[in-house]
Amino acid sequence: MAPRQILTVAETAQADKAAIAAGTPGSELMERAGAAVADAVSARFRAQPALVLCGPGNNGGDGYVVARLLKARGWPVEVRALTEPTTPDAKAARALWDGPVERLSGDFGGALVIDALFGAGLSRPLDGEAAIAAQKMAAASDRVVAVDVPSGVPGDTGKPAGPAASARLTVTFQAKKLAHVLEPGRSRCGEVVVADIGLGATASKTFENGLDLWLARFPWPTAESHKHARGRLIVVSGEAWSTGAARLSARGALRIGAGLVTLLSPPDALAANAAHLEAIMLKPFETDLELEQGAAQVDAAVIGPAAGVSEQTLLNVLALARTGAALVLDADAITVFRDDPEELFSVLDRDDVLTPHPGEFERIFPGVLAGAPERLTAARRAAERAGAVVLLKGSDTVIAAPDGRAAVNVNGSPWLATAGSGDVLTGFIGGLVAQGMESFEAACAGAYIHAECAELHGPGLISEDLPGLAPTVLRRLHDER
Repeated sequence: MAPRQILTVAETAQADKAAIAAGTPGSELMERAGAAVADAVSARFRAQPALVLCGPGNNGGDGYVVARLLKARGWPVEVRALTEPTTPDAKAARALWDGPVERLSGDFGGALVIDALFGAGLSRPLDGEAAIAAQKMAAASDRVVAVDVPSGVPGDTGKPAGPAASARLTVTFQAKKLAHVLEPGRSRCGEVVVADIGLGATASKTFENGLDLWLARFPWPTAESHKHARGRLIVVSGEAWSTGAARLSARGALRIGAGLVTLLSPPDALAANAAHLEAIMLKPFETDLELEQGAAQVDAAVIGPAAGVSEQTLLNVLALARTGAALVLDADAITVFRDDPEELFSVLDRDDVLTPHPGEFERIFPGVLAGAPERLTAARRAAERAGAVVLLKGSDTVIAAPDGRAAVNVNGSPWLATAGSGDVLTGFIGGLVAQGMESFEAACAGAYIHAECAELHGPGLISEDLPGLAPTVLRRLHDER
């Protein structure tokens, strides 16, 4: 199965035009869209009074089709319109509706509301009766089904510029838009159903992060595999009082399949780490040159978790960059370059991965997040500037590569909001990179597996639980490959 694309509004319009140019009339596409919404509604709700709200454009046209089809299935249907249709296809759909059309006003009562006011292409704030309707739908979202996107939510950003609806179910077409996967739009959409209505193919470098993006290239061992062949990884520990984060990363890397994981520690941290580790090897180092020598034969290196924001950490990162090992940098290994990010970027290459949270991101990419229309664009700009893969953490984690590929994690879990969970994610990614997985795909796979582990555990999760949950998730992935 091909990776699931995420399309911009412009890309969706291109796909629509391509389908029409290939011989499918716009009215037929509208009929298919309305049928997809009616089918999704009928599959999830018993027949009940339905109120279809129609806007002036093709989104409203879809609404007239939905109203006609639900009525034919025995649903009591009422239509309210903001204004008369303004596009040819919407006018044709309106003409086929044989019931009355009231003006958009009044109370919605207890009806199931079908929101077909405005679609993903809306670029201005809602006002007047549309704004009032959107506020009512936001207050009663459990009884709202949105066509394409909840009205007032821009398709390319998910960030409403004014009042916006919220829905229990959103039915969109061809592919998800950014509004369906990026907050705050994502939370307003509820369940998202993607309906294939026969639009033309569209090239996109933005994807949902799922198994179809990377599972076919996951580094499973073979009968000939041995520990050295499964990847050699080092993790750099902090000082004696700051060792736990590095251990979390190391355990994550080992559980995700890395064959040999070594924790390199300052001498005074060896005892603390030895007291907690078994299969993970230990090695002391005191200087950046000793670290460089200790990492000379490894495939990947993780540095940053509780490493300390110090000159020594900066020197350690530069030393690891000289080894040729793929680097996975997190936390302190990112922050330590806040005064001169270009020093970091000058030693990175496309196999390296940065895993910042928004605060760390701002320190080395100042103004990029605030200046971007949404997080995905910010991550793309950062990856291009750094020349490395950037994973920007959040409830809607985004991953971007220097070549323009990007993915949005759509299985994020609230149970990951606990200290140390990001350290395990760093270890997961490092372990996959050490096994030879391409770095962008390793970051995507690590983020996906990380969230699946959290959902598997649920309430009460602490970061120490995550590595031990990975085998269950990996078993499922192995069976599904």
